[in-house]
Amino acid sequence: MFRNIPDAEGAATVDAAWDQGTRYFDTAPLYGAGLSEIRLGKELSKHKRGEYILSTKVGRLILDEVEAASARDLGEKGDIFKYGRPNKIVYDYTADGAKKSIEDSLKRMNVDRVDFVWVHDIAQDFHGDGWLGMFDIARQGAFVALSQLRDQGVIKGWGLGVNKVQPVELLLDLSEVKPDATLLAGRYALLDHELALQRLMPAAEAKGVDIVIGGPYSSGVLVGGKHFEYGPVPKEIATKLEKIKGLCAKHGVPIKAAALQFSLAHPAAAAIIPGASKPDRIKEDHAALKAKIPADFWHEMRSQGLVAPNAPLPIDDK
Repeated sequence: MFRNIPDAEGAATVDAAWDQGTRYFDTAPLYGAGLSEIRLGKELSKHKRGEYILSTKVGRLILDEVEAASARDLGEKGDIFKYGRPNKIVYDYTADGAKKSIEDSLKRMNVDRVDFVWVHDIAQDFHGDGWLGMFDIARQGAFVALSQLRDQGVIKGWGLGVNKVQPVELLLDLSEVKPDATLLAGRYALLDHELALQRLMPAAEAKGVDIVIGGPYSSGVLVGGKHFEYGPVPKEIATKLEKIKGLCAKHGVPIKAAALQFSLAHPAAAAIIPGASKPDRIKEDHAALKAKIPADFWHEMRSQGLVAPNAPLPIDDK
């Protein structure tokens, strides 16, 4: 997303994930204009297809013609993935576009099927005020096609893959289609979860729609990075982060452990995608999942208002 990752490092990262026990892998055509799918498919070819769960996304087609990364319309996200392939990327949320996107992804990854398909970035951060129009195209196109593929047993399920709460709320309110799950990035993280708790997470739990939590480190700022929501870190987030770091130091809690275990504590959360790009980071993530966090840490997080009062915590089911 932000740097030029050599093939060998990408391969080693996937191998490290497998060795640590990861069996769910998520990718998308957007990531490097197909590069992520190509790399992931190559590494997963070492294993039997039935041994892992695989998801990718639809909503963009990768063309054979080339373009400069600066020419791409990525909304608020600027020039992310500028180090990927130079292939031209175009939006397509129609039924035919979704089917074509899946066919292309299967070829790039050299697999016979994907398990889950997310309709990608159908939200304000990529489409501005026009996002509802894009959503309506998908409602009449991609949503219908993916529902049919699920009902035919071609895929196990579908939903959205977005960075915003509102599109998921809108999807959950639809009566003509029923999603199975949704990938929500950055909106149910330690640093940003209040809006998702108002309607989205309770509604997903009530309707039996699993939420895959993406971006638990808020684009990296939580673990020493310089980005929040793909951009500069707002002052209020920096202030909150320092308070969380202080409590982590007081109780001897790795901040990664607090982040991952918080996001997974909600009953609607089915999986989490930290998005590591180095083998050592994978090992840290798995260690963070297993770390023992004292109850007093969570009590102080709640009493100091560093998590929403209605946010489920790992201690709440004890």
